[in-house]
Amino acid sequence: MLQGSEMPGPAGVPQRKMTYFVPKSDNSNEQVRVPNVIALVGLPARGKTYISHKLCRYLNWIGIKTKAFNVGEYRRKACNLEEEGEFEFFSPNNARGQKIRDECARLAIEDMGKYLDNKEGEVAILDATNTTRERRKLLMEFCKNMMHEPPFRVFFVESVCDDPMIINSNITEVKINSPDYKGIMSQEQAKEDFLKRIENYRVQYEPLDEEFDEELSYIKVINAGKSFYVHNVNGHVQSRVVYFLMNIHLLPRSIYLSRHGESEYNRIGRLGGDSPLSENGLKYAGKLREYFENEDLEDFRIWSSQKIRAAQTASHLKDLAGHTEFWKCLDEIDAGICEGLTYEDFESRYPKQFAERDKDKYHYRYPSGESYEDLVARLEPVIMELERQSNVLVISHQAVLRCILAYFTNQNRDDLPYLKVPLHTVIKLTPKAYSCEVEMFKFDIEAVNTYREKPQ
Repeated sequence: MLQGSEMPGPAGVPQRKMTYFVPKSDNSNEQVRVPNVIALVGLPARGKTYISHKLCRYLNWIGIKTKAFNVGEYRRKACNLEEEGEFEFFSPNNARGQKIRDECARLAIEDMGKYLDNKEGEVAILDATNTTRERRKLLMEFCKNMMHEPPFRVFFVESVCDDPMIINSNITEVKINSPDYKGIMSQEQAKEDFLKRIENYRVQYEPLDEEFDEELSYIKVINAGKSFYVHNVNGHVQSRVVYFLMNIHLLPRSIYLSRHGESEYNRIGRLGGDSPLSENGLKYAGKLREYFENEDLEDFRIWSSQKIRAAQTASHLKDLAGHTEFWKCLDEIDAGICEGLTYEDFESRYPKQFAERDKDKYHYRYPSGESYEDLVARLEPVIMELERQSNVLVISHQAVLRCILAYFTNQNRDDLPYLKVPLHTVIKLTPKAYSCEVEMFKFDIEAVNTYREKPQ
């Protein structure tokens, strides 16, 4: 049964004709290839947008096409908080504010539905507070109506936090970087307004409940991952989401990436191999030690490839770290029958293979070797551990570090194999609520350029 109506909306909010469908029996749990909706739940400053961004990045990185729909962005397009009165706009007693927020939620949910119905992706993330049962019911009814075949499978992710230190850290991050406040008011004004906004949400907050929400699928992430409650997980995607969230890190830290120092094979342009460091590579290892002495990091760890050139580089810093570990999965991409060849040798001996690699470098697999796609699968445990750890230096190789850098900076597959990771350079990554800050520190030590431009 189909019902349609013109939804009245406040001035400034784009109007659409909303069509409602009578829900039918849900057989999505019995099917395998089902579109998934991941819906965030929780008060402001609980890391929801941070989780949304990281989850979206992770799923795309492992090959599950995903897009996030942030209701706050719809609201910012619809109205100006300076005109609406900042925190008062979020009061449950503000009828106009409530009307705008409800309409913006509907618009986001409708766009999310089109994205999945049009097969543009497999997973949609609804980044919103979803703090009331009424709002969650509206979402469930939309996802399980007759318009979608099969119905969308819904999984709620509730971020619960009562740790003052974590909440304060999140508020500090939001008040500096949130589009609601950046360039509009001072940090102290932003903090005061944001705390009042949280209280407005707290008045109407109805957490997910084991008894009331027995039919729903959800995970509660408690105090930034100190504990979890998982309920009624269905399907591969939801299982991967749970796996990822149980490794997520919500607190400030930095990740450092560095290639080994220049190797003898680098100097003569050969692929792969297991050659030692050149004289310039040894100088870099010494300078790398000086750099981390000045960083003076707490709980500092080093992870290194098992290749000689990486292990030599790591050995110069060993006493600075609490732990130094050598991972086989951090070894360079396996070039198979092309190991030890120069690019000129590769092109002359295997011209067809060389052309295939230029055509699609991400999916190209060296004969008897690996592709970048294989490398991403191999590196997933490293990504999971990086999400769990504090300050880590990863000493590895060009292709490996491209994959890790692509994960943290949300690069697509076409660009991943061409990211610039030069020798004798430290890349410092600092995950933020809305992005990942990337800083590159180039050391003044000569090294060959191993970068090969993307063919036009």
